Amino acid sequence: MLPHSLEQLDALRDECKAMVTRRAGLSAGAAVLPIPGLDLGADVSLLIEMIPAINKKFGLNPDQIEGLDPQIKRVILIGATSIGNNLIGKWVTRQLVMQALKRVGIRVTTKTVARFVPILGQALAASISFGAMKLLGNAHVDDCYAVAKKALLAQAPEQVRVIEVTPDMVELARP
Repeated sequence: MLPHSLEQLDALRDECKAMVTRRAGLSAGAAVLPIPGLDLGADVSLLIEMIPAINKKFGLNPDQIEGLDPQIKRVILIGATSIGNNLIGKWVTRQLVMQALKRVGIRVTTKTVARFVPILGQALAASISFGAMKLLGNAHVDDCYAVAKKALLAQAPEQVRVIEVTPDMVELARP
């Protein structure tokens, strides 16, 4: 379900960014271990789990969107497309996650090479892994926030009450 207020939306953003930081720490932990492929596999697994969790918190997973009013649904899908996020409102697959990782590809390549340098390389790989996961996760949180805010504002006209002020009311209000 979509958030009902900007305060609730802000709280969700903060909660999701804390989740991203925790998952980035797990990614960094996996990057420290000098086992080829473990870090990339861990990153993909973390993202496949984290992205849908963020979508769900903002009310933007496919099932939640399907149950919305068609006008709000359109606002969400157009909003996600206009900011270039192909992970909002879709089932997250390994291919979509790999596309997202390609955006930070140079960091992933550097991390993989750096791990094989004793001690300093592992620390560098962990910091790159943490940074890349945090970058991807926070960017997704910000995109979800923007789309959910558009949807919230699109719902607002139905909730706004208009009170007509007549000249008689103005006269009564004067001291």
